[in-house]
Amino acid sequence: MEIKKEESTILSDTEYMREALALADKAMELDEVPIGAVVVWDGRIVGRGFNNRESSRMATHHAEILAIEDACRALGGWRLHKATLYVTLEPCAMCAGAIINARIPRVVYGACDLRFGALGSLVDLSKIPFNHIPEVEGGVLRDECSAKLSDYFRKKRSK
Repeated sequence: MEIKKEESTILSDTEYMREALALADKAMELDEVPIGAVVVWDGRIVGRGFNNRESSRMATHHAEILAIEDACRALGGWRLHKATLYVTLEPCAMCAGAIINARIPRVVYGACDLRFGALGSLVDLSKIPFNHIPEVEGGVLRDECSAKLSDYFRKKRSK
């Protein structure tokens, strides 16, 4: 049986989002907000990151930024024009700006972020006519991504 391109994309999107969820678990182990991200280039993960703002005491240490930096180091350049970024939570304005600046053509996220989301929920920087506009797809493993965040904050509030 032949697999259609759309089916193949959905399967790989789910697989890569599971990798991002595993990184979110690493963040949670450090008592960080559980957000994970991976950058994929030609079918392989070239960048990984998870939120560690508290541990590093750095405001910019969001999962997306760290995954983009990791990918740039791995590939030897800042233009990620053949990459897809997978992240468990919709990127904020800072991260959306980094995505645009890195020329990432496609972003896939899990949970929407109604408070800070900058790729469709609160604002949509992908609709502004910059010189680069990424394709954005939200909702991949949405329930799992949302549950991980909800569980983390529920535990934090009960302490």
